[in-house]
Amino acid sequence: MAGVPEPFRLETERLVLRSWREEDAVPFAAMNRDRQVMAHLDGPIDRTASDEVIVRICATEAEQGNCFWAVERKADRTFIGFCGLRRGGHAGTPVVDELEIGWRLAHHAWGQGFAREAAEASLQWGFAHREAPRIVAWTVPANTASWGLMTRLGMMHRPDLDFDHPRFPAGHPLCRHLVYVMERDIWLSKCSDT
Repeated sequence: MAGVPEPFRLETERLVLRSWREEDAVPFAAMNRDRQVMAHLDGPIDRTASDEVIVRICATEAEQGNCFWAVERKADRTFIGFCGLRRGGHAGTPVVDELEIGWRLAHHAWGQGFAREAAEASLQWGFAHREAPRIVAWTVPANTASWGLMTRLGMMHRPDLDFDHPRFPAGHPLCRHLVYVMERDIWLSKCSDT
């Protein structure tokens, strides 16, 4: 049909990053009910709230041409979470207009290198298809797995960009956010060395 864009698809060795499908809603809702998955994201959410997240992600894709794409494991075509890019951070913070990389995987997919594989593919796509001088990520200090991955990706902590999340009061465990940055020239240099 004219005017309807082709669904997004980006393949890695073990994964497919793609546009969301209706059948992703059930496993995504199960993931969002998992206390371990949601520990650093203000806790589990119900099916209605989970479906609303998908609606927002799909709206971002329609508007920007990229989003936090659904991630599917190639071996069995299982939905395991999301990873991708979106522009726009939190109002009143230093990241408000930044291109953000983000990820969230189901607990059963942790510890297998999937997040790194999806994130590297997202960074590569972002620098190839978007003009952003850098791509940023943020998380709370307690989320050592997330900022540990940012470090392994080669992202640098930028304390000057750290911020307090406007949704949480000072002192709340989810208030302070650390910001990590991958500069375009560093990424391109890293890619040319491999």
